[in-house]
Amino acid sequence: MYLDSCSKHGLSRAELISLVVTKMNISMSGSVNEETSSSGDSEVEEMRSDYRCGFAAIVGRPNVGKSTLLNALLKRKVSIVSPKPQTTRHRILGILTEPEAQIVFVDTPGIHITEKRMMNRYMNRAAMASLADADVDLFLVEALRWTDEDQFVLDNIKQRGRPIILLVSKVDKVNPKERLMPFMSELVGKADFAEVVPISSMKKINLERLPSLIAKYLPLSPPHFPEEQFTDRSERFQTAEVIREKLTWRLRDELPYGLTVEIERFEFDDETGKLVINAVIWVERAGQKAIVIGDKGEGLKKVGTAARLELQKMLNTPIHLELWVKVKENWSDSAAALQQFGFDTN
Repeated sequence: MYLDSCSKHGLSRAELISLVVTKMNISMSGSVNEETSSSGDSEVEEMRSDYRCGFAAIVGRPNVGKSTLLNALLKRKVSIVSPKPQTTRHRILGILTEPEAQIVFVDTPGIHITEKRMMNRYMNRAAMASLADADVDLFLVEALRWTDEDQFVLDNIKQRGRPIILLVSKVDKVNPKERLMPFMSELVGKADFAEVVPISSMKKINLERLPSLIAKYLPLSPPHFPEEQFTDRSERFQTAEVIREKLTWRLRDELPYGLTVEIERFEFDDETGKLVINAVIWVERAGQKAIVIGDKGEGLKKVGTAARLELQKMLNTPIHLELWVKVKENWSDSAAALQQFGFDTN
């Protein structure tokens, strides 16, 4: 169930929130029992008669679950995830083509208050630039948690004057569900949200309804991308990201931010029948190199195996993967290095 504008229902926001919390019968299977009127179905049919296409920016503080939501909506992995903040470093488009609309989701780096390094400044800039082209903002917050960074993000997107759909995530973890009511009542007073939707990316709660809801705020337009395309990023880029994800998970307590991955070779070898991938893992200090490699090379071997297995499934081809570890001092604070590694430094 989602909360539409109060005027449509003749209810106050508090009454609507109470209705949502009462009606949400969330099961372990991730389903939501809700009442659907025939008038709602007719609205969907009308929407399908006029095709819509546009950009929906997924925005929020670092580590709030933006990439997890994108992958869940597309039902495939286009953006890597980890338990560490700022895993997403670049703008990534995820394209969902449905009968009534094509939604181009924009997964952005988490907008953060502190900008300690040049990389952080570029990530913030990339996130803000992505907002400039969006037709609607999907503002993601975590149920029962509100931080200064959440407020910082909201203050920025309110200035854009576009519809904001508030997505309250991880509602499956809230028990009893009545605890949501005061939290959501407080949230709706912070901005004039076009919609308020309680969701769970992991349990798929309310995700099936979300595309049709978002489509209402997109312009009438033919699709921007072919139906079979699901991202704007190349296989080469996705390969580097998968390797970085495996590194981040393995080294999350030791080296979460001081590394990046650069693909040096990405070509099919007709003789072996394999896609040959050579990748360099760049670290900032010599001591970090030993951490990545691990005892007798076991750490690097485990990362390589995990990455190769996922890449073979993703690219649907046998893969020969070779990894090297190199040092580039303080690369995350160097404009030249960041440009080399694909960051938008303009």
